[in-house]
Amino acid sequence: MRQLIVDYLPFEVKPEQINESLKENDGKLIVRGVLQRAEAKNQNGRVYPKDILHREAKKYAKEFIKERRAMGELDHPESSVVNLQNVSHNIREMHWEGDNLLGEVEVLGTPSGNILKELFKSGIKLGISSRGMGSVETVNEEGDQVTQVQPDFELIAFDFVSNPSTHGAFMYPMNEGVTNDIEIPAGRACGVYCKVESVINDIMRG
Repeated sequence: MRQLIVDYLPFEVKPEQINESLKENDGKLIVRGVLQRAEAKNQNGRVYPKDILHREAKKYAKEFIKERRAMGELDHPESSVVNLQNVSHNIREMHWEGDNLLGEVEVLGTPSGNILKELFKSGIKLGISSRGMGSVETVNEEGDQVTQVQPDFELIAFDFVSNPSTHGAFMYPMNEGVTNDIEIPAGRACGVYCKVESVINDIMRG
């Protein structure tokens, strides 16, 4: 049965890329990195066969990137449809390097895009993840059980998120060593969510 499939993969950006992009593109932020990875088990235990991912990437490039409508959202919605009110970025280009699908992402001047831009500028670690519809099947690979994405998979979008589950699935837009300590109320567990909330509140207050 087809279902909504969400996975998180590495998308690392060199710190100097942020300032260079803002300077060279009249304040527009464009980042580059890995969007998806084929033939590798992620922390969800899923594997994307390269022929399926290659097919979907080619289709996505033709039907969405070429027509400049390869939009994604800030945080994953529970939907197979991209919500225009929450669009934050647009994929400008994709290409393969081995089993890695790399891409160029333009952060848009939308409300969600402005939040995304400020999160990057504040040194918040963000992840990027794929969203698609399809079915999966559990198979054995060298004695290890993995969940393999099936040929009916359809790529929908790539979204930026604050809680990637795959090791290393973060962007480092400013400095990998940056730590922004935020005062935490007694008894409250906190992490990246508090940092994100703080930045968003600052943006909303102007």
